[in-house]
Formats: sequence, C-alpha cells, structure tokens
Amino acid sequence: MSPAQHCDLLLTGGAVVTVDEHHTIHRTGAVAITGNRIVAVGSEDELAGWQAGKVLDCRGRAVLPGFVDGHTHLYQALVRGLGEGLSIVPWLCEFMWPSSIAVTGEDAVAGARLAAAEALRAGITTVVDNHYAPTDLPTTLAIADTIEQAGLRGAVARGIVGERTQLAARRGQPDALFRYSAKEELDITRDAVRHRPPGSKVEVWPAPLNLTYVDQDLVRAGAALAAELGTHWHAHCCESSADPRSYVETYGVRPVQWLAAEGLLDERATLAHAIWLDDAEIAQVASAHAGIAHNPASNAYLASGTIRLRDLRERGVAVALGTDGPSCGHRQDMFECMKQAVFAQRLHTLDPTSARARDALEMATRDGARYAGIDAGVLEAGRLADLIVVDLDRPHLRPLHDLVSTLVYSARGSDVVVTVVDGEIVYEDGHCVHVDERAAAEEAQQRAESLVARAGIARPGPYEGAARGQG
Repeated sequence: MSPAQHCDLLLTGGAVVTVDEHHTIHRTGAVAITGNRIVAVGSEDELAGWQAGKVLDCRGRAVLPGFVDGHTHLYQALVRGLGEGLSIVPWLCEFMWPSSIAVTGEDAVAGARLAAAEALRAGITTVVDNHYAPTDLPTTLAIADTIEQAGLRGAVARGIVGERTQLAARRGQPDALFRYSAKEELDITRDAVRHRPPGSKVEVWPAPLNLTYVDQDLVRAGAALAAELGTHWHAHCCESSADPRSYVETYGVRPVQWLAAEGLLDERATLAHAIWLDDAEIAQVASAHAGIAHNPASNAYLASGTIRLRDLRERGVAVALGTDGPSCGHRQDMFECMKQAVFAQRLHTLDPTSARARDALEMATRDGARYAGIDAGVLEAGRLADLIVVDLDRPHLRPLHDLVSTLVYSARGSDVVVTVVDGEIVYEDGHCVHVDERAAAEEAQQRAESLVARAGIARPGPYEGAARGQG
C-alpha cells in the first residue's frame, strides 16, 4: 500500500466537474487542496489514500470551479431595483449618473461589502469590479480592501474619465462626473496600482470608463500605464448601437478599429459588452488576444442587444461572463448569466445549436479565468484552489440526467452551499465567514435611502405594486 498523502482540505464523494480541456466529470470524485492550490483531482477511489485536516463530504453535490464575474459594479447594490424601463443612455443620464455623483466613499464601501457577500453566496470567487464612483485614492483602495476582506479574488478596475469631451457633452454626461484632469486620473491610478500591484489577491487596473466619451489621449495613456505597470486594463465598449456611430461621426473611425490602429488592443485589454462590433473588429480582437466580458442579463434589461458570441468564441477570444452590477444585472448570479447567455443567442439566431450549456459553463469558469489573468477556472492539480459546491438534492434539480445542463439551466446561486477561494472556505452553511451579512444589509439600506434622496431619484414605496393590486 502506498503511503498516505496529506492535504489541508479534501472534498470527497461529489460529482466533480473539472471544466478541463476534455470536459472530464468524475461522477464520484474528490479534490485535494494544500495551501492555496489544488494538489490532486480524480475519482474517489483514486484519492482514497489522502488524509486531510478538514474533509467535506460532498455526496449528493457537485464540485466545480468558482465563477469569474468579468464585469460588475459592486457599489451599485445601493440602487438595486431602480431605473426601470430605460435604455442605456437615458438610464445613465436620468438614473445612474445622478446616483454616481451623489455617492460618497463610505456609501460605495457599504454597497461593495453587501454585493461581495452576495457574490460569495452565489459561487463567485473572482470579480472585476469596474469602480467609478467615487475614485479618489482612499476610496479606490478601500473598495479593494473590502473585496479582499470578504474573501474574494479579483481586480478593482478604477474608472477613468478625465475632462469632459465634446462627445460626452452631446450624450448628456453631466459636468459633475468629470472631477479630475487627465494627469490627476493617471496619478491616482498609478498610486493605487502601487498599493495593489499585479499578483495581489485584489489588484487595481486602469479603466478608461468608456471608449466612446473618454478622450482618446487619455485612453491611450491608460493603456500605456497598464503596459508599464504590468496590469490589464478595462473599458466599456460598444454597449449601445449608438456608440460606434457617434464615434465615427466624431473621429472618423470605429472604437475597436481605432484601438487596433493605435496598437492599444492587446492581451491586456478587457472590453465590457462589445455588442456592436463589425467583422473587422471581431477579427482584430481575436488577433490581439484581447478579452471580452459578456453581460447577457443587463444587456437584456437595457435592451442593448446581444453579442456575436459564436463568431468571437470560434476565433478563440476569451469571452467571460459578467453580471454588470446589481443595478442592471440585479443579482450577482452567474447561473442566471449562463442561462441567459445561451437563451439570448438562440433567440437572436433562431438556432438552438448557436450556444450550448457547456459553452456557458466554460465562459463562467475557464474562459473567465483566462480573461482575468488568473490560474484558476479548472479543477486540476496546480491550479488555484477557487471552487464551489452545489447541492443537487433539491426539487428543481431532480431527477438528474445531464449534470452540466442541469447546472446551467436549472441551478441558481442559492444552491451553492460552499465557496472556497485561495484554498479557504469563505462561505459555508448559509453564512459568509468574513462578512456580517445582517449588519452589511442594514448599513447598505440606510445609506441607500440617503443616497437616493440626495440624488433626487424617484423611488416608489416598497409595497407600491401590492397597494395597486399588482402584487
């Protein structure tokens, strides 16, 4: 008999969905973790000799890689449920920008803490938090601290807007959004990256907020800063059908074509949305090895359109999934995003083969990790130990035939019972280990009510629908 092998944490007896290149599933499997790395994955029999400081019995459960949320705005938890019935530009001008201008650093941290707990409960282990309100250095670092203290991995993509451009003025962006000069934006971002450099559990990235209305020189400088400091960079890209059209009217070129021509489109670029790309831009994204965050729930909510998913994935583009924050994605639930991603493609193409459950699971895990630049997203030895456990013994998940289809189409975030990040259990038995969820919710509620009042946003009463006989 071979000598016993030891690990810190052993998950055994569950259906282990590795999401590896061969789509291996161990129907009764085990995962061994030492420190922050996976050290063994296989059938329960293959790992029978392993001993651990802590053993999780996962019988009747599925074990799979943790989800990567490729684009979110955690602070927006404070305004969840408002802004109903608007397309993207009115939604921004009438709802989101007023709340963004009124929010304080303390407000933003409270919103981020609540959203981080929600994410962990739903099996999200990594977030790319595009934080843009407010973006002073103390708040930017406090957001990163809050994300890490909750137990998440990820990046704070610090929103950079600089000075108000003519295009921003034409689109109705208010003056109060543009708080810093280009130099101040870059200086603050540089300082933030120095505090949280590449390799930190939660990094800081430069994030020119939107390619359409941020000055081209500032976009160029933001990408250059990322190259200098060794980070990724992040930007909203062609979310609205008006974005490429207005860019052509102003600059004579489409946004992604300009990035490519300037040499800014490379493996460091992570573009959120990227709905309205033409054939040439899709080819340029692919050849540059840039990443894209697809946000199917928010794109449907704002009626923005749907991404050319098959064209991008067939060319090898790392397409992650994103919730796009609680104000237009509403839930930090990647199960919902996986399902919506498949359904949106099928509705758009009228082709049921245009996207499948396996594609969605890959985007939420393996491709998301590639997009974020982390060594996770697959359950195999040597990878970071970011994984989740889903309870399969629930009425909406039984009877069980095809495990991947069941996870993508039938499971939901509330079915997650364990979340492990960096080898540490950070959510278990209905409770986040490092977040007092009740206190976080109470503080967020109080701050949200004050924020909405300061911003002058109309808010219906909590039971208005029921009072009208609508609920």
